[in-house]
Amino acid sequence: MAKDVLCEVNSCRYWAQDNKCSASSIYIVSHSNKEANTSSETDCKTFEVK
Repeated sequence: MAKDVLCEVNSCRYWAQDNKCSASSIYIVSHSNKEANTSSETDCKTFEVK
């Protein structure tokens, strides 16, 4: 499991200093029902606006 999760979305409630993610878990999904092949085909469902 990743030791540090980095995030540059400072409008997220889980964004922390030094671009760290402070969420206790991360949920990533594909844009569609097919398998994602690139990061641009995914979304972070953990995001919550501040």
